[in-house]
Amino acid sequence: MSKPVFINLPVKNLAQTNAFFTALGFSFNPQFSDEKATCMLINELAFAMLLSEPFFKGFTPKAIADATQTTEVLIALSTDSRDAVDEMVQQAIAAGGSEARPAEDLGFMYHRAFNDLDGHIWEVTWMDPAGMPQQ
Repeated sequence: MSKPVFINLPVKNLAQTNAFFTALGFSFNPQFSDEKATCMLINELAFAMLLSEPFFKGFTPKAIADATQTTEVLIALSTDSRDAVDEMVQQAIAAGGSEARPAEDLGFMYHRAFNDLDGHIWEVTWMDPAGMPQQ
């Protein structure tokens, strides 16, 4: 049985973060959103809980990583096409994000990555499993 996955990320400005991901086409579950956190729908079983830094601090005794200086997580999103990869990264850049690294095209797989407003890296990938090299 499939189980939901919740990715919890600290953010500096929740309103700006919501606007950024809205510009990328994501929606939010108002039932799990308030002035401290928002629940972004990735798909029917994957969610990103975007938590204001003070609220996030309540869940861990560790310091919050500065994602603009260190990488604490790589979040990978699958798309249906190469064009969808390019479209999402272009939307991220237009909304204030930045490209994390150059595109990589392996023929059967194509991916790019962007930094969100807080520096978290989101990898956007398209893959054709039928085209994968056989081992």
